[in-house]
Amino acid sequence: MKPKKQANAACPCGGGELAACCGRYLGPDAPPAPTAQALMRSRYSAYALGLEAYLLATWHPSTRPEALHLDEDAGVVKWIGLEVKRCEAGLEADGEGVVEFVARCKVGGKAERMHETSRFLREDGRWYYVSGLVA
Repeated sequence: MKPKKQANAACPCGGGELAACCGRYLGPDAPPAPTAQALMRSRYSAYALGLEAYLLATWHPSTRPEALHLDEDAGVVKWIGLEVKRCEAGLEADGEGVVEFVARCKVGGKAERMHETSRFLREDGRWYYVSGLVA
């Protein structure tokens, strides 16, 4: 599924225009995110855009759930902001990376935030989300 694009639409991750930011990784024929942080940002954007297939494809097979059921959250959860707190490794030459972030959302109109430190692995030139510790 392709992201819902509008001309000059803002990227949900806050990194600028969607097409020039996370949108370039979200399509079925798109190149993989080059760093752990780029993957984390694109996964946040995928949650905001309801792109379950992308989320599952970028989740490491050892920890990937069978489904996420994002359609059940449609209209209930609205993602409203992302702040990257820190990154450890996770560059193109690395095999592992850690990204700490705070994601803000509204659930049923009530503001919430998720503070997580996520672990990523790079295999065969692709980054995968492995797990996260919620603070």
